[in-house]
Amino acid sequence: MIDLRSDTVTRPTAVMRQAMAEAKVGDDLYGEDPTVNRLQEEAARLLGFEAALFVPTGTMGNEIAIRTLTERGDQVLVEERSHVVEYELSGMAQLSGVVPRLLRAESGILSPEAVRGALKTATVNRSAASLLVLENTHNLAGGVVTPVEEMRALFACAREAGLRVHVDGARLWNAAVALGVRPVDLVAGADTVMVTLSKGLCCPVGSLLVSSRERIEKARRVRQLFGGGMRQAGVIAAAGLVAFAQMIPRLAEDHEKAKHLASVLDGRPGLRVGAVETNIVIARFDEPTVPDLVVALKARGVLGTAMDARTFRLVTHHDVSAEDCDRAATILGELLPAD
Repeated sequence: MIDLRSDTVTRPTAVMRQAMAEAKVGDDLYGEDPTVNRLQEEAARLLGFEAALFVPTGTMGNEIAIRTLTERGDQVLVEERSHVVEYELSGMAQLSGVVPRLLRAESGILSPEAVRGALKTATVNRSAASLLVLENTHNLAGGVVTPVEEMRALFACAREAGLRVHVDGARLWNAAVALGVRPVDLVAGADTVMVTLSKGLCCPVGSLLVSSRERIEKARRVRQLFGGGMRQAGVIAAAGLVAFAQMIPRLAEDHEKAKHLASVLDGRPGLRVGAVETNIVIARFDEPTVPDLVVALKARGVLGTAMDARTFRLVTHHDVSAEDCDRAATILGELLPAD
């Protein structure tokens, strides 16, 4: 099967498997796993922060950040289609006692004006926002990238308003590659950043939360509270070190493959294709026919995702070749009406 459902389906490379087999390990709960420590140090260096914490999942990383940056009853400003809203089971409410204040950005990129417009002063019967969450790239907006200058403007706006900032950078690597900048350039000014290793970078599991040393020490306790403390985790952290060394530059290949798939969809009657900036293709159909399309594609050996009855998603990654994408494009072309 040509699996274009998500870049989470990637499998560790042979080099990663070898590194995992040979990893030096210790008890990470005591801070004694040398491979985990190396991975955390490298993540902090790449992103320009003092310290990092290795966590099992991106969702846990996001929720730990929200817990460490807020107080119960606070509001969290966030774009309404963000991962922390759509795919984390209302975790911020359940785990931290805070509520999202949803902002709409058609492109997925919030503006300083939208943030300022959402601010309200706390009163005896109304809570105020204390945190702004940004997602870069933005999954449900089609992998759209927020450029460096716009990120900086949002950080400055948050500072003026007294807001802390968390960046959900599950695909921050894709954003940096698409823009031709360093990952640190996109997050300088944030309080916390979460980055994922188990999507386009091919690691079998794991994400990292970066911040100040003081905040990471607090986050370590929250990770334990949430059940994320690990022991000899170097066997999985080793794959992350390989990913940092080898997998980030090649993400540009995934972006080109996504653009190729989008070109097949673009211009077809009854559907609109969002701008493709990274490795995600989102197509919206006028009629609720996407579930039928997904079934027909599967019968021909291609896996895609029905986000809902009218929204179709394809995601390119390391484990689908250019040839695979050519074949998937051909099959799509045969299944979709030409005029």
